[in-house]
Amino acid sequence: MEKDAPHQEEIAASASALRAALLFAALLGGNVALALGPWLVRLTDTGAVSAAFWRMFLALPFLLVFAKAAGQRLSGIPAKTLGLVALGSVAFAGDLASWHIGIGMTRLGNATLFGNAGSIVLLFWGFIIARTLPKGTEWLAIVLALAGAGILLGRSLEISTSTFVGDLFCVTAGLLYAVYLLTLQGARGGFGSWSLLVWVSVFACPVLLSLAIALGEPVWPTDWTPVIVLFISSQLIGQGLLVYSLGHFPPLVIGLTLLTQPAIAAIVGYSVFGEVLLPLDIVGMILLGSALVAARVVQKRA
Repeated sequence: MEKDAPHQEEIAASASALRAALLFAALLGGNVALALGPWLVRLTDTGAVSAAFWRMFLALPFLLVFAKAAGQRLSGIPAKTLGLVALGSVAFAGDLASWHIGIGMTRLGNATLFGNAGSIVLLFWGFIIARTLPKGTEWLAIVLALAGAGILLGRSLEISTSTFVGDLFCVTAGLLYAVYLLTLQGARGGFGSWSLLVWVSVFACPVLLSLAIALGEPVWPTDWTPVIVLFISSQLIGQGLLVYSLGHFPPLVIGLTLLTQPAIAAIVGYSVFGEVLLPLDIVGMILLGSALVAARVVQKRA
C-alpha cells in the first residue's frame, strides 16, 4: 500500500493539472469567442439592435436546457427579486443595443475595449459610495484609463466625427453594463448562473425588439448565417465557457485573458476592414487595457 501511495499522488497531480489546463483553455476560449462578436455584428444584414435581439432570443432555449441540466430553479422567484432582474435586464438591453450601434461606426479594437469598460466604471462608483479618494493601485487604474481613453477618443476624432460618435456609443455600453451588474448584485443569490441568464434574456429580448422596430431597422435576416454564428459563438460558447471557468481564477488572470478580446478584434479589423492602427493607437489600447486589469484586481481586493 505504501508503494502505491506515490503513484496515486502522481495520478491525482496529473488529474489536477489537466483540470487546471482545461479551465484555462475554457477561460481563454470564451474570450476568443466573444472577441469575434463585433465582426459578426457587422456581417449581419439586419439592423445593429436587431442583431442584438437575435443573439439573445436564439440562445434562450439552450439557456433553459442548461439551467434545467444544472438543477437551477426557474420558478418561485420572489417578485421583488424579479423586479431587480427586470430593471437590470433593461440596462443590459441598452448595453447591447448601444454597443452594436457603436461597432458599426468605430474601429473594432476601440469598440471591444470601451464595451468592456464596465469594471472601470464600477471602480469609480465604489469611490462615490464609500466617499473616499483613490490610493495606490486605484490611482494607477484611473490614470491609465483616462490616458488610454483620451488617446483613443482623440485618434477617432482625427479619423472622423462618425468614428468618435461610435466610440461614445461603446463607452455608453460600458456604463450601462456597470448599471446592469450593480442592479443584479442583490438578486444574484436567488439564481444560478444559467437561470439568471434565462431571466435576463426573457426581460431583455422584448426591449431590444421594440427598440429595433422603433428605430425602423430591418429585423428579419435574409442571410441567417452571421446571426446564427453570432448567437452560437457569443451567447453559447463565449458566455458558456466564461460561466464555467470564471470562478476558478484570480482577477489578475481574468483581466489578462480579457485583453485577448481587443487584440483579436483589432487584428480582425485590420485584416477584414482595413482598420490601420498607428503606434499611438496601440499605446492607447495598452493603457486602457492595463486599466481594465488593474480595476479588476482592485475590485476583488475591495
